[in-house]
Amino acid sequence: MFKNFNLDKLKNGLSKTKKKLFDGISEAVSTKAVIDEDILDELEEILITSDIGIDTAMKIIKNTRAELYYENDRSKLNITEIIKNELISVLINGEEDRNTFEIGDKKPFVILVVGVNGAGKTTTIGKLAHNYKQAGLNVLIASADTFRAAANEQLEIWAKRAGVEIMQKETGADPSSVVFESLEKAKSQNVDVVLIDTAGRLHTKANLMKELEKIRGVVEKVIPHAPNEVFLVLDGNSGQNALVQAREFSKSTNLTGLIVTKLDGTAKGGVVIQISAEQKIPIKYIGIGEGIDDLQNFDSKQFIEALFN
Repeated sequence: MFKNFNLDKLKNGLSKTKKKLFDGISEAVSTKAVIDEDILDELEEILITSDIGIDTAMKIIKNTRAELYYENDRSKLNITEIIKNELISVLINGEEDRNTFEIGDKKPFVILVVGVNGAGKTTTIGKLAHNYKQAGLNVLIASADTFRAAANEQLEIWAKRAGVEIMQKETGADPSSVVFESLEKAKSQNVDVVLIDTAGRLHTKANLMKELEKIRGVVEKVIPHAPNEVFLVLDGNSGQNALVQAREFSKSTNLTGLIVTKLDGTAKGGVVIQISAEQKIPIKYIGIGEGIDDLQNFDSKQFIEALFN
């Protein structure tokens, strides 16, 4: 599977979060000759205010304190390395190579994309389509967010940019009918990947979740092995709200992966760590720019390296 990853772009995209987190840690440590309890408390506060979360921050500092207990060298570099390694362990706990997939005999490979309006769902689908097209796959987008004309128009623009086909209907049409026709077309035309856009009206949560269940039912009826993935798109700018959304959607649908967008415009990139630690749902991709190739495969070790390098 094609892997879209560029370390320099990742570093640039995470520069605001790096300034908040790594620069904060470096500044705190450099002001004291000895690492004491006051410094550890300050580091814990820096982690919390970087949207890493209270529980995760407390766990990291607890483990850091335990390591320092047996460590003679309490230099700036040492404690920074300890915290960095603790952050990596949070992200890669039980992690496999979960950011790529093999289609095999599961064709068409169906990906259901969910998320609230404004999270970047529509543009993310366009960028996913681009990534898969670059892998040499035949991609079809099903525009099942039929409640917003703007969503259809925007998705059509992104489909053209990615060079993939899109299935659309008029505003107000039954989303399930779009899904049904898209999947039937995918089967008849030997499509590799189908990306299904869905509505994102979380304020009418009961109706939204009911609609998702209906769409999922149609998918399973037409293609028994599908959906193969259910991706939730989260706005990295929203900080704690992203965590709340992950909780709500995970209650109502079987999420297989997360996509965190707009990380280049925020200092709240630490929310990626918090979501990973709490939800135990794989982070598949992160958005670090507005360009069509700025949706990168998530690499946990490189993500932390980019923050600390």
